[in-house]
Amino acid sequence: MDHDTFIGQVQARSHLESRGRAEAATRATLETLAERVPASLADNLAAQLPQEIGEHLRRVATAPDQSDTGTRMTYREFLDRVAQRSGDDVPKAAYEARCVIEVVGEATQGGLMDKVRRSLDDELAEVLFAGSAGRIA
Repeated sequence: MDHDTFIGQVQARSHLESRGRAEAATRATLETLAERVPASLADNLAAQLPQEIGEHLRRVATAPDQSDTGTRMTYREFLDRVAQRSGDDVPKAAYEARCVIEVVGEATQGGLMDKVRRSLDDELAEVLFAGSAGRIA
């Protein structure tokens, strides 16, 4: 999947008014995910995504001063961070994050998203992997 297709899918599934908003939702979700999962997993995920998309994961996971990858956080803390980064309220940010994760799942292979899911606590995994048609958090 290329960058334009990825962002177009996020925009369509999230019902966002612009590609810029889809970019912001993608960036916010993936930067927060990179804080939550181990750096090596974020790097593996980034390697399977379009370069511009993968950079959102790499930028956080490989930052020299970044010591908080793999940080435990509740689903609410995770969504608060996504909302803060995207400038949306928490329910909207949660839905957008679910759409981003859904598109990431379609853009990657080899069971990588299963590893991501297993690295999250059950409640956060349930929320993030609900997809664009799942119940609202």
